[in-house]
Amino acid sequence: MKNKSATETPTRFTIAAALGETGRLLELQGGEPFRARAYATAARALANSSEDLGMLVETNRLTQIKGIGQGLAAQIRELYTTGNSPLLEQLRAELPQGVIELSRVLSLKKIKELHQALGISSIDQLRAAAQSGKIRNVVGFGLKAEQKILQAIEQDQNRDERVGLLQASRIGRQIAEFMRTSASLEEIDIAGSVRRSRETVGTLRLVAAARNPSALIEHFLRLPLITEVLEQTNSTCTVKLVDGLQVSFTAVLAKEYPLALHYATGSHAYFDKMQSVSTNKGFALDERTLSRMPARRPRGNSPTVKKGSEKAAPNVSRPSQHAVKVNTEADIFSALGMQFIAPELREDEGEIELALVGKLSQDLITLADIRGMTHCHTTYSDGKNTVEQMARAAEAMGMQYITITDHSPTAFYANGVKLDSLQRQWDEIDRVQEMVKVKLLRGTESDILRDGALDYPDKVLERFDVIIASIHNRYKMDEAEMTRRLLTAMKNPLFKIWGHPLGRLIPQRPPFACRVEEVLDAIAESRAAIEINGDPKRLDMEPRWLKEARKRSIKFVISTDAHSISDLQNLPFGVGIARRGGVQKKEVLNTLSVAEFRKQVLPAGR
Repeated sequence: MKNKSATETPTRFTIAAALGETGRLLELQGGEPFRARAYATAARALANSSEDLGMLVETNRLTQIKGIGQGLAAQIRELYTTGNSPLLEQLRAELPQGVIELSRVLSLKKIKELHQALGISSIDQLRAAAQSGKIRNVVGFGLKAEQKILQAIEQDQNRDERVGLLQASRIGRQIAEFMRTSASLEEIDIAGSVRRSRETVGTLRLVAAARNPSALIEHFLRLPLITEVLEQTNSTCTVKLVDGLQVSFTAVLAKEYPLALHYATGSHAYFDKMQSVSTNKGFALDERTLSRMPARRPRGNSPTVKKGSEKAAPNVSRPSQHAVKVNTEADIFSALGMQFIAPELREDEGEIELALVGKLSQDLITLADIRGMTHCHTTYSDGKNTVEQMARAAEAMGMQYITITDHSPTAFYANGVKLDSLQRQWDEIDRVQEMVKVKLLRGTESDILRDGALDYPDKVLERFDVIIASIHNRYKMDEAEMTRRLLTAMKNPLFKIWGHPLGRLIPQRPPFACRVEEVLDAIAESRAAIEINGDPKRLDMEPRWLKEARKRSIKFVISTDAHSISDLQNLPFGVGIARRGGVQKKEVLNTLSVAEFRKQVLPAGR
């Protein structure tokens, strides 16, 4: 940050960017790694905070933000009041210019050597120097080093910078909030993969309506997180952020906004198909307009044009396209005579064809439909919050019930609840129930053991209100063994909810191998339900399997898999995956009242 002028007011984004830069420079410099991590943590915490920064500074409450201690609070206060950070200025002076960008392809030692010898301070300069043969002449480098540098730059440019849905959503919200500080902004939405609830995001896309699109683009380019501008026009730009994520920003006039949002939301295949549908119906659709094409004249009535002439007779005017007024995205589909297609479905996976014949479901599950919070852990196993804290948080969210489903004994790595602790937990649930209105249901996340049995003896399992059965180990069993394991579990009459069904962790662990359709057939017979896990690292099961489950009339539970109060906010991600699978409200058990839900999930015999 530079000295603050009389008209500039530092925002939490500019200060978070300064903290993040400080942390990265400390990391590159070496020394105390925990100090660098502290700055990075504080930067994220400040950027994610919804509190007014000025009020936090004035009332001395910066340390109330988790991750910000007294020392960092003092630095934030200094940045806010003076626009300067002596530590950041010192680090910038000690390290070569452009060191953060160059560190993607070179060590600090080599960056310093090339900066001193050739004044290199960016990857573009590094590439140019290597291509012109200048680097091979620097002491300690040579031809091979030069070639390796070019290879490293190419790998850096081509690397897959996909990030998880949670991270992309957070960054998108931060950018949207930054854009709302512009007087030119009228409306803004996150589009692309985030709006479609894809598990990972390659390019974060935002679309905005503006009084002056070019002025809004200039405002966007002042975002402190930007390290590189890849493309720019008067209404669009693509940039790279400090963490490598690519962001595409589009600014249009208000009348173009629904069409621009529609274009930026769907997959490429989806939009290509929609353009073909439009053409077949006599329309022209692009990223800014929807127009009705003029009716074609019969061949016999066509005006005559002399051979060699480049235009028709002067008294004949060619009919023009007629723009269709589009106030909302729904108007696009209405004009084309088809059902509205929800953003999460815009993939060209058959949804367009169904919408054209009126067979696309219009009753997809929504966040407002959820009445109960399911699959929640507490300090009795590996959760961070107590039963009371989880209950009060669920109640504050407007939930009617919450299932306390801590791990079973076999999950020793997650501090699974042993038999001698179970009654103590139930007593605490009873005690907390007297203090809150939200209904607490006694449950467990019981491990599905290697042979398909459930953890805890049957006489104990029968006493729970709800049993979520999940696999937490031996993921590498072959397809036949894993299928047998699951089929055995499905036959257990106590089994009611299949937790995070295929065990994937994004991007570390793929779904385990099993004959999924055979297992779905068995769960349909058992009348159990499938969990749609909203943990952003899981988002399990995949939409393609949700569609197969729906064909078998299987019911679902949308969960948060919450291990803390903050994890309860995972619910929208579970709903998003469910919508991608076409799941309707009537198919989700935790849209029911507590009495009806309990009736559906109680173990057999209760």
